[in-house]
Amino acid sequence: MTPWDAAVIDVGSNSVRLVLYRVEGRAVWTVFNEKILAGLGRDIALSGRLSPEGVEAALAALRRFAALVSAAGLTRVFAVATAAVRDAEDGAAFCRRVRAETGLDLRVLSGEQEARYAALGVTAGAPDSVGLAGDLGGASLELIRLERPDEGVTLPLGPFSFKEKDRFDPDKVRAQVERRLRPHAERLQTRVFHAVGGAWRNLALLSMRMSAYPLEIVHQYEMTRREALEAARLISHQSPKSLERIEGISKRRLETLPHAAAVLEGLIETLGIERVVLSAYGLREGVLFEAMPLASRALDPLVEGCAAWSNREGANPALGAAVEDWVTPSFARLEPLIGPRESLVAKAACRLADLGARLHPDHRADLVFHQVLRAPIAGMNHAERVFLATALFARHTAAATVPEPDLIARLLTHEAVQRARAVGAAVRLACDLSGRSPELLARSSLDIRDSSVVLEAEKPSVPILFGEQTGKRAATLAALLGRELRLCAAQSSRPLRRESAA
Repeated sequence: MTPWDAAVIDVGSNSVRLVLYRVEGRAVWTVFNEKILAGLGRDIALSGRLSPEGVEAALAALRRFAALVSAAGLTRVFAVATAAVRDAEDGAAFCRRVRAETGLDLRVLSGEQEARYAALGVTAGAPDSVGLAGDLGGASLELIRLERPDEGVTLPLGPFSFKEKDRFDPDKVRAQVERRLRPHAERLQTRVFHAVGGAWRNLALLSMRMSAYPLEIVHQYEMTRREALEAARLISHQSPKSLERIEGISKRRLETLPHAAAVLEGLIETLGIERVVLSAYGLREGVLFEAMPLASRALDPLVEGCAAWSNREGANPALGAAVEDWVTPSFARLEPLIGPRESLVAKAACRLADLGARLHPDHRADLVFHQVLRAPIAGMNHAERVFLATALFARHTAAATVPEPDLIARLLTHEAVQRARAVGAAVRLACDLSGRSPELLARSSLDIRDSSVVLEAEKPSVPILFGEQTGKRAATLAALLGRELRLCAAQSSRPLRRESAA
């Protein structure tokens, strides 16, 4: 699929942002990201109009963004505006001025459209997500069930929709949340809530610090009901000065953070939420996802992201697919240890088979581990991310001492770590046995049985494929799986078929 570039300009009630993307099939890369907190909707509850200062700040940003988009030569430009411009008396006049001064034609989204794009964004970042998505902006809160993305609800629960800005009262905010939700509560009840928005991302960072969580990646970070309520109540009862002293909390979010915390607390208590999952993907990624060809949208973002990353590193594109065909069928028959997507994570590891080939061999395993652990690739939760990084570490070394052991132990069981190392060992075996040649790899097969690991090669190819190093690599794999190793020759030179598990 031909890569393409796009720009998304998002004029929100609080922030105005430009993101430049590179899209390679289902893989999405952020090339440039800039925002300002203009506060367009700051006065809307009192005056019904956009903030004059916010208008000037937004226009200054949009003039710059239009120039950046023009300089990049982009033809796919998606410029959208949300609640403040939608609801303000002078919203249409603002759009006309934007068009006259920047050439940008803003598409003003309805509340239902805004909710739908938030749902598409969550799905783009985590395809198997279920439950309720909520996108909190400066003026509104959009709620939508991921299973029914055309039935969104928009509620005036953003911080700028409240008139009493100088006297923040978390009890009043929670009461307002409960009152606004009451007509919709029955159909919005959910155990899993996907939180979208910058204020909630900052709340998640605080939760990480409170629980000494070792992996500071917000996307797909999960909080239990208790953890989310603890963080929300702590923030909603802090003064601005107290919040300023919390390391890692965005100073630009201090004004709206207590409000966001109180809204989250109200949602949890009213809708019966048991788990809060943070999504770094939202409206902008939803707009981009809608623009993808249907064939791309149907692909898995993790596997495709890893394939695109590997290709960027100059790897043979055919190698990852060949290793996947050789490794994953046998592992797919094993009971998963990290959930139903384990087989997809194993496929992703195969697509990264040649990652790190150009790195120093003495440090390659450690460097690849850290690259993969924090890679900007969607489609995996934190346990899957650690599993993938551990597998790629084992792709380059048989060392039992893995990097960041405390982090790994926090997110994976010992059995899951061993499984990840086994996946990596199998990828290493495939690459070393064949000299990273898909053609030579096709002359052999791997079969994981109940008590043995069977490595088979076409009889004429046995002397070529079964050398001393192959034996070592295969023995490492068998030991990690707790099985005996069997090396054997196939009776025919025809294409090998994998035997089913005994």
